[in-house]
Amino acid sequence: MFLQTIAPEDATGEIAAIYNEEIAERGFLMEATACWTTRPDLLPLFEHFLAGVKANFSLGAHEWRLITFVAAKQVPSTYCSHVYAQALVEDLGSKAKVLAIQRDYRTAGLSEKEIAMLAYAEQVARNASRITGADIETLRGHGFTDIEISDIALCASLRCFMSRFYDATGATPEAAFLDEDLDFRSAMTVGKPI
Repeated sequence: MFLQTIAPEDATGEIAAIYNEEIAERGFLMEATACWTTRPDLLPLFEHFLAGVKANFSLGAHEWRLITFVAAKQVPSTYCSHVYAQALVEDLGSKAKVLAIQRDYRTAGLSEKEIAMLAYAEQVARNASRITGADIETLRGHGFTDIEISDIALCASLRCFMSRFYDATGATPEAAFLDEDLDFRSAMTVGKPI
């Protein structure tokens, strides 16, 4: 980390509660969580906001992970690529499938609907100013509702914001997220080197 943050042993109140919950769940505190505490008021605000967004996300956890993974590559965010690659390996059951998505989701065996979703997420992350009404109609043609389209845009946009903040504050992926397979690890290192 580049900035001074609140260490777990110094955390109090709501920050301590957030830290303790994450440590209980993961066994460690992510730098992606701690980096918000340079300004102590931010972590509780952001955690509540993100929890609310995820609780009402219309597409499901797997879709959240796919969108996030594709957006992270565009940022490019090594941290988020490693974290979400690990989650997708659990979802999909193989590193080969995750590598295929990372190389080119269009040829990775995903459904046409998933490909349309990820093409939109990718464009949001690359340059949302180029999105047109035709892009939205394409998504509607694949059966997405306006709420779901909004959620795709929100998920991809949030990833851009969060990933850039993590990189700007010096947060790096924890060892638990770094695969032992050096080729897989290298493929997920899309931005800042490890």
